Amino acid sequence: MNYKDAFYKTVHNSPGGCEALAVRMGYTAGLLRNKANPNSTTNVLTMDDASRAMDITGDYEVLHALAREHGFICTKLDQPVASDVAVLESVTDIWAKLGTVGTQVHTALADGRIDQREVKHIEAAIFTAIRPMMDLLTRLNGMAEKG
Repeated sequence: MNYKDAFYKTVHNSPGGCEALAVRMGYTAGLLRNKANPNSTTNVLTMDDASRAMDITGDYEVLHALAREHGFICTKLDQPVASDVAVLESVTDIWAKLGTVGTQVHTALADGRIDQREVKHIEAAIFTAIRPMMDLLTRLNGMAEKG
């Protein structure tokens, strides 16, 4: 997903929808709807718009989409101190996402050839799997004894 589509989803999936988020951002609903429209050429999305929406909603898909478009991965560095259960939940999340990677590769190779569309699906699954791995590492670093 590109960052414009991610912003659209952030705006329309936020609690109360576009109308409620527009009020919190100081915009009219129509203006925010236009900024969220990936095809709009008049009211364009700015980095400030994206940053403010992320601050308000806690939805960082725009950030992840931008990073991915440029070949990077983002992970939040200040994870709360994790309990053993939180670490276990992270590990099982990783297993589930790695299963998706395996399924995508298996499906792509099933016909004995692979095309760019299939590679894109595999790439998306890999990026989705990397994020919880980095989150786990951050949690474990937060749990590690200092010294």
